[in-house]
Amino acid sequence: MLTVPNFGLWYDFRYSCNTSVSREQSYKDHLEHIIAAEALGFDSIWLTEHHFQTDGYTPSPLVIAAAIGAATKRLRIGTNLALLPLYDPVRLAEDAATLSLLTEGRFDLGVGAGYVEREYAVFGRNLKHRPSLMEEGISIIRQAWSGQPVNLKGKRFTVNELMVRPIPERPPRLLMGAVAPVAIERAARLADGFLDSGGIGQDHYLQSLAAAGQRSDQAAIFCGCWDIVCEAPERARTELGPCLLRQMRSYQSMGAFPGSIIQTAEQAIELGFYRFLTPEQMSDAVYQQVCRYPQTKDIHFWGRFPGEHAASALRRVELLSRSVLPDVRQKLQAVPSGLLGPNQTAS
Repeated sequence: MLTVPNFGLWYDFRYSCNTSVSREQSYKDHLEHIIAAEALGFDSIWLTEHHFQTDGYTPSPLVIAAAIGAATKRLRIGTNLALLPLYDPVRLAEDAATLSLLTEGRFDLGVGAGYVEREYAVFGRNLKHRPSLMEEGISIIRQAWSGQPVNLKGKRFTVNELMVRPIPERPPRLLMGAVAPVAIERAARLADGFLDSGGIGQDHYLQSLAAAGQRSDQAAIFCGCWDIVCEAPERARTELGPCLLRQMRSYQSMGAFPGSIIQTAEQAIELGFYRFLTPEQMSDAVYQQVCRYPQTKDIHFWGRFPGEHAASALRRVELLSRSVLPDVRQKLQAVPSGLLGPNQTAS
């Protein structure tokens, strides 16, 4: 049979600026949602990061990861993604090692370069230095987790014979997200796996691994999925439209999706950022992803959109748990291992 990936949920912990729900209550609602997801059989939780957003888009994913670790027993917890160039890599290595120990090895550190110039400026970084900040940051983190002294003399950091503690007993997987081809090639070369968003870059990641002399079975793809499961697509488009537009406008205000002018939720849907799928359609889409890319280790869906009511988000998560994930798992277990591979599809 094909290896069944983990199935997870993706959170940015935004709160709604237009309701009477307090920020404290919003965080509590998110944590309760995640505890419920564990009980419903999900395998992983993923956290993302941005700064200075009016809706509270979380700037502190590792802090939230610690809270999730304390509130759950089984879920893997990862970042998709943390903005590595904004951190001191020694401190990030310390925090991630501590998280790994606190969660008994359930934490994965996913990183990326980011793209928001204001974030870089506030934290004293230069956007043009992203490649060297990424390369040197990865090197320092790996050395720090090895238990040996960290030594690096680079363009951005100099570290001499520094012993970093604690040492994680089970070092986190060090994953990397990217969109631009050169950044995807860096992920293939340096990371333990590739974080994609919306399916972008999977083929180039596998091609880059091959170019680096690595086998396809060494690949690991972690999919951030933007598809939305629903029983009545038209009704769901209407109900979730304001939340999706809020999400798109927020990303565009930070400089994402250049060249796309999105003024309505319908435009975002028509441009392909979101698909509304029935449980049967979602099951088929997930199944085809894993058959086409058996290197898929995790697929995670947005757990809650900005401004979405907690009850609405929970209904969607329950629908995934009840009507999609069991069907996908059963289908994949019936496929002989090695029958399918990259760029192949199952009927």
